[in-house]
Amino acid sequence: MKVIGISPQRRNFLRKAAVAVPVAAAIGAIGTAGTVLATGDGQDKPYQPTYFTAAEWATLCALVDRLIPADAEGPGALQAGVHEFIDLQMDTPYAYGKLWFMQAPFVPSPDEFGYQFHMAPRELYRSALPGFAQAVQRKTGKAYADLPVAQRDALISELEKGTLPIGEVPASVFFKQLLQNTREGYFCDPAHGGNKDMAAWRMINFPGARADYMDWVEQYGVHYPLPPASIA
Repeated sequence: MKVIGISPQRRNFLRKAAVAVPVAAAIGAIGTAGTVLATGDGQDKPYQPTYFTAAEWATLCALVDRLIPADAEGPGALQAGVHEFIDLQMDTPYAYGKLWFMQAPFVPSPDEFGYQFHMAPRELYRSALPGFAQAVQRKTGKAYADLPVAQRDALISELEKGTLPIGEVPASVFFKQLLQNTREGYFCDPAHGGNKDMAAWRMINFPGARADYMDWVEQYGVHYPLPPASIA
């Protein structure tokens, strides 16, 4: 499935992505097990990452920007705060791998068998982001964020196919992790740092945490008339 670039099918892709993300990620956040994260004091101050280094942050921002770019249909990943969401998740039990079995053997398996890599998510990012940046520098002589859009998209395609060596983390494993967290950050409740202003929910007409939505569940194709509501 092609997930990069701007195309007329963007809305359909994002609708499918919303279905692919568990309900817990749409209303809450996968990594927090129901815990609402504090995301600031309400002031419009630039977000400062607490886990990622400046170099890792620049690479992460450039990557998520191409996974869900902004277009006429809705905000891109950066406008939605996906990068902030991922950084906040790095200090949760999810990122430490405490929500699932993390002992050997680690065997490549279909997705339905769950997480199958020996690094917890925060370790995976710590290894993969510099590894990816170094691979891009060797291949192009430039930082990923400085490349033309078409070249950035081509490199993401190499990640997806697993053809770009980025060190200890297999490229396709990193791509799947990044895509999953990007989707979660795009459609999560804003209380967790992503989906700023609930713009992604508005785009797909998702009601959020409204208790009265059950009356509308089986009204297929009917536009829900009320704005979405956050758990906050």
